[in-house]
This record gives sequence, structure tokens and C-alpha cells, in this order.
Amino acid sequence: MAADFWSQEGSQDFLRELSGITGRLDDWERVCKEMEELDVLDEMLREDGDVELQKEFETRANELRRALNRNQLRILLNEEYDAANAILTVHAGSGGLDSQDWAEMLLRMYLRWAERDGFKTTAIEASSDEEAGIKSATILVEGDYAYGYLKSEKGVHRLVRISPFDSAHRRHTSFASVGVSPELPESVEVAIRPEDLRVDTFRASGAGGQYVNRTDSAVRITHIPTGIVVSCQNERSQHMNRQVSMQVLKSKLYERAMQERSEELAAVVGDKKESTWGSQIRSYVLHPYTLVKDHRTGTEKGNVQAILDGDIDGFIMAYLRWRR
Repeated sequence: MAADFWSQEGSQDFLRELSGITGRLDDWERVCKEMEELDVLDEMLREDGDVELQKEFETRANELRRALNRNQLRILLNEEYDAANAILTVHAGSGGLDSQDWAEMLLRMYLRWAERDGFKTTAIEASSDEEAGIKSATILVEGDYAYGYLKSEKGVHRLVRISPFDSAHRRHTSFASVGVSPELPESVEVAIRPEDLRVDTFRASGAGGQYVNRTDSAVRITHIPTGIVVSCQNERSQHMNRQVSMQVLKSKLYERAMQERSEELAAVVGDKKESTWGSQIRSYVLHPYTLVKDHRTGTEKGNVQAILDGDIDGFIMAYLRWRR
């Protein structure tokens, strides 16, 4: 290795890749060790059917099954930037307060999923409403293959339920759109001309705390040629908010360029659809029955509450297999 390697451009990307490989090896070692320990527990249960021991076995077996599923998923994640962190944005669609509430429910679902699977999440921006829900929110999801997993969530999500905001207790249909981009490494260059940017500063909206800190130095950047708008209000300084906003803009511009350049890279960008009836990738029905259905893969789950609590691994795996 060259003596000046660590001072060269790209050394951080090398470290990130090395860390990912080491992490995957560690995961497999933990899986193998857990399988050996479950074998021992199984032998003990055959000799003594202790109830508490049975509960422990079932709990650990379910966790092992989840770990195996995650490792199987990684075999399917071999496209460019699948291993990268993810920038996830939720926008309320048509449907007023119901859609804003639905957007917040979706955001919570992804935060719970990230927590369950050991990903770190950082709020970049959130625009809440005084009455209910959020108009939009952007979070950074950090961890191995965060983008590879979450790219399955790009698109419009539809909710059918009895509206908590309708005094007549009628059934309403709400929409929210989810966008997912890979966080690009520093070595990827995206040309952004200063004259193409409009930079505004503002005070963070919403009560703060749950998703984002209130601050007087929030930054909104508009890329005039494309109309792409990004903002950050989580950092305490205007400089840091601008830096994060530029990173998000860079990812979104790269995403857009790849879409225009080649249909073969459509997996990196996804298709932007209007957040209305007929364009949804997944439906969540709470009334008159309970069902979550992915319209691309045909996957259905009846335990809607578990899904909304972050148990979406089944949909992610089905999507990745369907794409193959």
C-alpha cells in the first residue's frame, strides 16, 4: 500500500467498502454461532420440555429467521449503490388532513423498520401541519445496504380507512409518495453551477423534537433548471444545513441524470408518479377489512398493524425477487 494512500482521494470510499465487507462476514459468523446454540437448545428441549426454554427457543429462532432473510436479501443487492446509505423523502398527496396524517404514519413505519433492523436515522427536514400530520419529511438512513433495501419503497402508497377527521365517520382514501435516493460517495462528481441555485433561509416549521430540531438557520435550495427543491433544518448552523442540502441535491440530480441517460439504470431512480388513484405501488386497507397488498409483486399481509410498526421485510424481499 502506498505511503500516501490515506491522503489520496477515494481512501474514505475504500474504508467504507472494507467496513461493509467486514460487517457482512461478522453477520454470517453471528448467524452460524446462533444456529449452533439453537441446536443445543433443541436437544435440551427434547430431554426437558421446559415452557420458558421453549419460549426462548421460539424467540431466538424468529430472530435467526430474520437474520437469514436479511443475508439472503444481500445476495440480491448487487446493483450500483445498493450498499449506500439512503435519503428517504415522504410527501403527502391528495386527501388533505388524511393524507398528511398518512404521510406521518408512513414516516413512522420507516423509522420503526430502521430501528428494528439496526439502521441509524437522521432527520434532515420536516414540514408539519398545525392540525395533523406532515406535508413532507426527509431522513437519512445510514447502514449497510440501506438504499438497496429501501429502493423497493419508491412510489405512491395508498391508505383506505375510516377518517378520524370526518365527523360523519366515512371511509376515505389517502395517498402519500415516497422517494428514495442513494447517498453518493464523495468521489462521485455532479456538476452544479452556482448561478443555477436559489438559496433561501427560513425558520424550521413544526413543533420540532420528534423529527427535527427547530432552528433559525434552516436552508432551502432550489435548482432552477430542474425545479428540484431540497431543504435541511436539522443542523444548528446555516453552514451545516446548506452542506447537507447540497449533498441531498447532488443525489437527486445524479438520480435524474441517470434516468435520462439510460433505462438500464432506472432501478437507481425509480419512476415518479402522481400521488393519486391508480398509481399506487402498495395499498393499506383498514376498512372494511384489513389487508396490505403490493400491486407489483402481489404480496399480501393481513396484519396491517405489524406492517405499520415496521415489519416490511417481507415486502422488500418479495420486490427484490420479483425484479430478478
